[in-house]
Amino acid sequence: MKIKDLKVYYLKVPLKKEFKTSLRTVKIAEEIIVEIETDTGDIGYGEAAPTAVITGDINSSISGIIQKYIRPKLIGESIGNIEKIHFLIEESAVNNNSAKAAVEMAVYDLFAQKLDVPLYKILGGYRNSLNSDLSISVNSPAQMKVEALQAVSDGYQVLKLKVGKDYQKDLDRFRAVRNAVGKNIKIRLDANQGWQPKEAVSIIRAMEAENLKPELIEQPVKADDYQGLKFVRDSVLTPIMADESLFSARDCLHLLKMQACDLINIKLMKAGGIYNALKINAIAEAYGIEVMLGSMLEAKVSVTAAAHLAAAKKNITRLDLDAPLYLAEDPVEGGIILNGRQISFPDEKGLGIRKLNNLIEIK
Repeated sequence: MKIKDLKVYYLKVPLKKEFKTSLRTVKIAEEIIVEIETDTGDIGYGEAAPTAVITGDINSSISGIIQKYIRPKLIGESIGNIEKIHFLIEESAVNNNSAKAAVEMAVYDLFAQKLDVPLYKILGGYRNSLNSDLSISVNSPAQMKVEALQAVSDGYQVLKLKVGKDYQKDLDRFRAVRNAVGKNIKIRLDANQGWQPKEAVSIIRAMEAENLKPELIEQPVKADDYQGLKFVRDSVLTPIMADESLFSARDCLHLLKMQACDLINIKLMKAGGIYNALKINAIAEAYGIEVMLGSMLEAKVSVTAAAHLAAAKKNITRLDLDAPLYLAEDPVEGGIILNGRQISFPDEKGLGIRKLNNLIEIK
């Protein structure tokens, strides 16, 4: 099975409602889809989510890197040569992790198809079902409370509150949600770099004093402020998770050596694909650090790939893979089955994706 062609498409899907974090407000999900065809007629799919404020990647840069620098290196390569293909992709350009992730997941899709098994079984096969949290956009305390109550009514046991807009008001947001949903629902807070280190310590200590019980605090400070992240981690009892601070295996090693966080969040768009994500997880596991598998605002292609990775590995204990549920329509036929918080895998080879609708080819 050799790579015969690689095509790039644009996909645009409106959200059911705007999604807001401390970094951005999104009304429409825009994705780059990769389709790799082999000489045997098999098709593998990948996806990149342009997230300029986090990865620096935009639609034109993703499609340009894939078409001009990655595609020429891969034509004619055997799908079975995973290690070789990874380094051909990796060495095609520096950075551009989202583009690399999209191409690589299509290759892994084909590799699992070649072996006639679902991808998660090749990567480890630890479990075959998952439970995700649900993210609540940063809004007024009253609105976040309403959305949280609806989520719990829909069966969610873990909520992820987006905060970081105003650290004093963030306490009101959390308090309103906690008082509404009760003590048995796990609540994670994601500040998306929105606090200064001392602000973070102040608000987290206040939460602890009120016994509001946050499960964890994700990325309280700026991505490059490793010392600030460590300061927060050392100053509070609540577990601190690194997200935007961690892209690579080297970042992971540095963070864990300096004991700057208690948990980490791996996203394929940051890591540059499954191969690098596996390395990051292995380093975290060696340090006794558990992993969350998350996503950007992505459609079901890349979220399916992330779910297969999460199902494969014991050390990936938390899931934030709710992104497709925010889309007004699902353009993906096949892939994982999303039933609220529950994620299951059809017994189909590869990623199990049969077709994508409403694609616009980028020449």
